[in-house]
Amino acid sequence: MLSNFKVSFFYPFCLLVVLCVSSGFPVLAAELAPETSKNTDYIIGIDDQVMVSVWRNPDLSITVPVRPDGKISTPLVGDIQAAGRTPGQLAGMIEGKLQYYIKDPQVTIILTGLSSHEYLSRVRITGAVREPQSLPFRKGMTILDLVLAAGGITEFAAPSRAVLYHADPITGKTQTYKVNLKNILSKGDLDQNLVLREGDVLTVPESLF
Repeated sequence: MLSNFKVSFFYPFCLLVVLCVSSGFPVLAAELAPETSKNTDYIIGIDDQVMVSVWRNPDLSITVPVRPDGKISTPLVGDIQAAGRTPGQLAGMIEGKLQYYIKDPQVTIILTGLSSHEYLSRVRITGAVREPQSLPFRKGMTILDLVLAAGGITEFAAPSRAVLYHADPITGKTQTYKVNLKNILSKGDLDQNLVLREGDVLTVPESLF
C-alpha cells in the first residue's frame, strides 16, 4: 500500500521534470537569461549613461556615457550608434555584432542616467502664437495639443503656412512638413493634425500683409 503511494507520487514528479527539460525551460531560476529592454519607447540621447550587460559574459559588460557623436564603445563590438535608438534596438544591434564572437549572445541595456531626457524629450512651438512654449513630450501629443498649449495663434498669424520640423537623431538631417493650421482650427481637418515626436518644433509664420 505504502509502496503504491510512493510510486504514484514519484511518477507525476518525474513527468513534470521531463516536461520542463523537453520544453527547453531550465530547472533552476538562476539559469534564466535576463529580459532585454525591448519594450521601452525611450530614445537614447547624448550624455545618457548606458549599462551594456551581456548574459554570462561579465567581461563584455560595461557602463559608458553616450558620446557627443551619439556613439558608445563596447568590448569586441567597438563603436556603435546609440543615440536615436531605443534600448531594445541598441541591444539587438550589439547582439548582431557579438554573434560572430560568442554563441547566442543576449544583451540587456539599462539606462543608469538620463541626462539627455530633459531636452530631447520636449516639443516646441514658436512664431505667431500667443505664448511660445517648450513642453515635455507626451506620447500621443498632436499639433493641435501644441497650439492649444500656446494659447492659440495671434491675429497676425498665417496658419496655412505653418511648418513642423523634425530632426532625425541618427542622420542629423531635419525633415520638414507643411501644416495647414487653418484647416485644423476652422474645419477640423484631422489629416493635418499630425502626431508629434520628441524634439519636434512647430513654427507659425506671420502674415505677409
